[in-house]
Amino acid sequence: MKKSNYIFLILGIILTASFGYKKARIEPKKKDGPNVLFIAVDDLNDWIGVLGGHPQAKTPHMDRLAQRGVLFSNAHCQAPVCNPSRASVMTSLYPSTSGIYFLNPDIVESPVASRNIVMPKRFQQEGYNVIAAGKIFHNGKGINETHIPNYAGQFGGFGPMPEQKISTYPGHPLWDWGVYPESDDQMPDYQIASWAAQKLVEKQDQPFWMGVGFYRPHVPQFAPQKWFDMYPMESLQLPKTITGDLDDISPYGIDITRLKHVSPTFEWVTENEQWKPLVQSYLACVSFVDNQVGRVLDALDKGDYGDNTYVVLFSDHGFHLGEKIRFAKRSLWEDGARVPMIIMGPDIPKGQVINKPVQLLDIYPTLLELCHLKPDPKHEGNSLAPLLKNMDAEWPHYARTCFGPGNYAIVSERYRFIQYNDGSGEFYDHKNDPQEWNNVISRPEYGEVIEKHRNQVPANRHHILGNGSTGHESYEATEIENN
Repeated sequence: MKKSNYIFLILGIILTASFGYKKARIEPKKKDGPNVLFIAVDDLNDWIGVLGGHPQAKTPHMDRLAQRGVLFSNAHCQAPVCNPSRASVMTSLYPSTSGIYFLNPDIVESPVASRNIVMPKRFQQEGYNVIAAGKIFHNGKGINETHIPNYAGQFGGFGPMPEQKISTYPGHPLWDWGVYPESDDQMPDYQIASWAAQKLVEKQDQPFWMGVGFYRPHVPQFAPQKWFDMYPMESLQLPKTITGDLDDISPYGIDITRLKHVSPTFEWVTENEQWKPLVQSYLACVSFVDNQVGRVLDALDKGDYGDNTYVVLFSDHGFHLGEKIRFAKRSLWEDGARVPMIIMGPDIPKGQVINKPVQLLDIYPTLLELCHLKPDPKHEGNSLAPLLKNMDAEWPHYARTCFGPGNYAIVSERYRFIQYNDGSGEFYDHKNDPQEWNNVISRPEYGEVIEKHRNQVPANRHHILGNGSTGHESYEATEIENN
């Protein structure tokens, strides 16, 4: 062999080995380890059987998931809006750290959040086969595709939509409710569940991280007729309310939950006799999506991975259906910030209920620990693994929700403290007032415990990123109105 050819041969071997090594580092193959089934439900409040938020809610599949795992009955989102809540889940950062408070921007546009590895890509780096469908991150154009390897699509998202609105509400096109379409298989959530069920019975060469993001009960509150039939109008119960519920709340606290919002007002709903139809359609959507959760869980049980998979089910925020004289999300009260959260899997106790205050940003560090992966020091959440091992373990943490800088809810096991950007506030004792009807912020006997909660309010607050969304507009209008 000529000397020159020999040199080229050696160089080729070196380059081939080098590129092969780099590829192996980018896409490592992990042969064992637990799997993760990550189920996100959009706009689901505590109206599920095991949480008792509505006495007529029928959710047998989420209930059985709770019976097979741990229900966190005092879990809270970090922002009562889809985009910032999901960004917080996926980065384990508070909105006050990332600057992502409202429906935009995406994580990549935050100088702080963009430095954190989002959950799906972290698991891919650890050798997991990462797949997902539906609403995992916010539903903006290309966002899920950017952050999730092997993303299967939205399957129609919030559709299908009728040619004309079903309801008489003249506002935002998504704010509609009623019977539509004819069959379950026309619904994107049904198709997402079918996709997930198929994947769960396929042979996997690596452990998997699977995201399943359901769109209901988010508006439009559509579901086929059979789900409405479960909640006859003549026997339907409305949420409990009281006259004068807002009398002990500051003008700022009222404005931030109403100005520039796109949901129907309480006045419109009652004048047009739409309160029961709204409650019925929400419950119908909840039962429909519960059935899709059940189909996914059944497929997991029938496949090869049911004994070695951690299942996490959560909602991105709560939802009002007349409580506090309002509808929709975007509040710091219990109905806007409290969410279902259930964890099931290997060595997780069955049927336990934990009332310690926990947060959605705790999910990421929890899954890392459960899957025996190194923690990320940039995460602001706390692993729930100690509570999963011992529900009576010491837990000094509070839960925090915000709606723009300066507006915070701080929650402990018994109390909710709310501070608004104008200095006004609220305090609720859930032992005596679970509906949060009586603001006791001025009662001297609560002074010491109020200060403990107030001390959890962050001193450093990232400025608001993005612009133009309804959340931006609501915050700006409230600041103008109250200054």
